Amino acid sequence: MSERPLLNRRLNGLGTTIFAEMSALATTTGSINLGQGFPDTDGPASVARAAADAVLTGRGNQYPPGPGIPELRTAVAEHQQRFYGLAHDPDTEVLVTAGATEAIAAALLALLEPGDEVIAFEPFYDSYAACIAMAGATRVPLTLHAPSFRPDLDELRALVTPRTRLLLINTPHNPTGTVLTPEELAAIAELAVERDLLVVTDEVYEHLVFSGGHHPIAALPGMRERTVSISSAGKTFSFTGWKVGWVTASAPLVAAVRTAKQYLTYVSAGPFQYAVAEALRLPDTYFDTLRADLTRKRDLLSDGLSAAGFQVFRPEGTYFITTDITPLGEKDGLEFCRSLPERCGVVAIPNVVFYDNTDAGRSLVRFTFCKQDDVLREAVARLRRL
Repeated sequence: MSERPLLNRRLNGLGTTIFAEMSALATTTGSINLGQGFPDTDGPASVARAAADAVLTGRGNQYPPGPGIPELRTAVAEHQQRFYGLAHDPDTEVLVTAGATEAIAAALLALLEPGDEVIAFEPFYDSYAACIAMAGATRVPLTLHAPSFRPDLDELRALVTPRTRLLLINTPHNPTGTVLTPEELAAIAELAVERDLLVVTDEVYEHLVFSGGHHPIAALPGMRERTVSISSAGKTFSFTGWKVGWVTASAPLVAAVRTAKQYLTYVSAGPFQYAVAEALRLPDTYFDTLRADLTRKRDLLSDGLSAAGFQVFRPEGTYFITTDITPLGEKDGLEFCRSLPERCGVVAIPNVVFYDNTDAGRSLVRFTFCKQDDVLREAVARLRRL
């Protein structure tokens, strides 16, 4: 056999994800899993019933339309108008995907070529690095530093070169919980227009902002025609296993992303698309209650982590809390997370895996609080053993 490595060299170093490793560790040790970001309770019963009804009545059991069922594309367009005043044609400016992960992959594969540079906020979700690599482009990190995790906009401007093709934005930001302010978004938009850059924005935590609200960059002047906005149902409605996401953008951008997407999954989640269409039309009280519930859980876990000796960076959004383990006498987040299940029966995620500049994330550890109150309280009690 040839001595050439089997794995495409672009994916070198991108083996089994940290989420798979840590979730397997949670299973084998019987630990409380505060690592991977999935709720431990299902979303609204009415939405679950809508999915079951779709299966039983034969809606979506065969291949749905490539761009997504019309009912869901219309519901997505209505959602964008309802919450942000953004008007989209559901036939040409909305694309349904297999979760936000596929939307990101399709967007980056469609819009990038070898030699292009992508500026992304670091720490970044691990699929960003993989998708940029698969597109043959180069990622250029803009590091968000503790304790504020705010982007340095002067540094962002300095990172733009003639090879820069795209800005990859994530707000609310995973894993830090930072929510970009209107002023920060305006500065990023101004730079994108000035340098003629595309923007791909991951907004899956759009309804999990604890104060101030979410502001889409696509709504700013000059951004409508250059922004691909991505979201999904998983985080908002607590059905992460359904993998229903979507893209909204101008018709030419959606056509480009659809070209790549059709050769990834083609279609997915047929019956679930009907259920998500109903979920997006839930009343404001649903979204308000979700936000209030997660705010309370954030505070419960934040206070408990502080009491256990962690330095806690209380998030503005998402359902993750970033902590620093240095006050515990620890330095290496990866070693800490690998030993934590045996030490006290809790699983967390080491932030260093989200960094190119590993020194900036070495002592940081992420916990999720989208769990039942009793689970969070038990996790806090266990962590106090540290």
